[in-house]
Amino acid sequence: MSNENTGIFEVEGHELELSHPDKMLWPELGIHKALYLQKLILLAPYLLPYCRNRYLTTIRYPNGVGGKFFYQKNAPKPLPDFVHTATRDGVDYINLDSLPTLLWLGNLAALEFHPSFEYIGGEEPAEWVLDIDPSEELMPRLMEAVALIGEALDSMGIQSVPKTSGATGVQIIIPVKKGYTFDQLRKIGQFLAKFLTEKYPEMFTTERLIRDRGNRIYIDYVQHASGKSLSAPYTPRAREHATVSTPLLWDEVREGVDPKEFNLLTIQERLDKFGDLIAKTPKQSLDAVLDFVK
Repeated sequence: MSNENTGIFEVEGHELELSHPDKMLWPELGIHKALYLQKLILLAPYLLPYCRNRYLTTIRYPNGVGGKFFYQKNAPKPLPDFVHTATRDGVDYINLDSLPTLLWLGNLAALEFHPSFEYIGGEEPAEWVLDIDPSEELMPRLMEAVALIGEALDSMGIQSVPKTSGATGVQIIIPVKKGYTFDQLRKIGQFLAKFLTEKYPEMFTTERLIRDRGNRIYIDYVQHASGKSLSAPYTPRAREHATVSTPLLWDEVREGVDPKEFNLLTIQERLDKFGDLIAKTPKQSLDAVLDFVK
């Protein structure tokens, strides 16, 4: 360390700066910037595959959780030589493709990482995502609803992985084979949402306006679109419990697991035990389902 507030460290042959290592980012949990970067090193092998070669949006909290924040799409200047970017619609997005880039962003107090649904330079969805959005915090009712969606997908011959958003919702990730379009996936999502809403009208809704949902749970199949982004698997979230967006076992969903269990202070044990549940799921063919919903 060159002084109390700034230090230089080397990662993969690149020199990085750590400024204000003692700055509290999650004050209530005692997570300062230096500890946060240590946790990012742990998360990197799991987080980077879902951010690499995608257009990245970060959410930065210069003074930590509870302070002012801003979304950053355009890469800040100047950039280190190891940070790669990709331009779309006049915006120079960061390509989060390496540990040095992740730690550089962490030093800038980027606490959340939201990649695009498509890869840089491509038009196909990288995977299929359903966003299960409660209008209120409805635990464990939310998990009950997610379990019903999982059962419906399974009945269609589709393997999927639920993950906590790290906030109030849950996303369901379906790895898919190449060749599908966003429009095709939206058709399947619309069919699924309509089926579940008709079968469980007191549980589900397709109403986009929050005020009209009541306590029903919204199945958002529209948000999964080109140019949109969502919290990555394994991203930290700027919430009071320092939650991490975490893939789940379906048994955990049925048991009503609490997403707050998965946070920066506890995530290592889970990763050591289960690894990446999404990567272990085969890429799905949706051809038969598409033939049915046409």
